[in-house]
This record gives sequence, structure tokens and C-alpha cells, in this order.
Amino acid sequence: MKKRAIFISSTGGHLTQLLQLEPLMQKFDSLLVTEKNTVTESLASKYNMKFLKFSSRKKLNFIFLFIYNFCKSFWYLVKFHPKYIITTGAGTAFPMCIIGKILGKKIIYIESFARMNKKSTSGKIIYPLSNLFIVQWPEMLKLYPKAKYIGTIY
Repeated sequence: MKKRAIFISSTGGHLTQLLQLEPLMQKFDSLLVTEKNTVTESLASKYNMKFLKFSSRKKLNFIFLFIYNFCKSFWYLVKFHPKYIITTGAGTAFPMCIIGKILGKKIIYIESFARMNKKSTSGKIIYPLSNLFIVQWPEMLKLYPKAKYIGTIY
């Protein structure tokens, strides 16, 4: 029986990077979680998927969306019961990683390929929560000393 893993990210570049891990996804009983839009809905025929709301950065909306995504993430974690949470960030992944850490899940974070010499906001938050923090540029090891450099995922 395969171990379970949730692969989660925001849409756009974060999701593009996460989908590069498709060979890894196939080694797990996996669930892909991202924000719902017309592009991501079309992926549902290919992947076992669940959706969260788009994380707006507008302060008032952010609070409500964070609470909604937090509750939905909790539900997905309890229902799917993964051993691992694998993410490329960004805002959508925060609630899942926070809850996952509390529930004893292994958190694997992959810092964005776009980050060569500056930390991302999600990287700053998830770094202390992660069991494995991966960077795609060797220069990033100066900023994240406990990270592992594996090269790019592209």
C-alpha cells in the first residue's frame, strides 16, 4: 500500500513547479490541492484534486479567506490522512502546513525557482515548520542553512 501525500500550492508558477513533481506524485497515493479557477478545474480529470479559495492579499478578504482555507485544509487533512505535505508555496499552503505540523505530518517545502538570493514570504513562514526544506539554487543555502540543495525541478 502506497503512503499518502498531499501536494499543495497556489496557482500560477507555484502550481507549475509542483506539477513538475508528477513522477513523485505517482509514487504516492496523492491528493493535489490548489486554488479553484478555470485552469485548475481542467486538471481535475487528470489528478485526484481538491480546491481552496484564492488567497487575496487584501487585508479584510485575507482574514476571511484564511479562515475558510484553514477549515477546508483541516478537513482535507483529516479525511485524506497523509503522511507528507509537499508544497511549493505560497499563501494557500500556509494553513495546510500549520495544521499538518500540529497533526504530526512531515512537511516538505520547495522554495520557488524564482528565488535565487531572497527569501519568499511563504519560505520564511514554512522554513521553521518544515522537516525538509529544499532550495533550487546553491546561493539560497546562505539564507536557509538547514535547507537541502537539489538543483532545479524543471
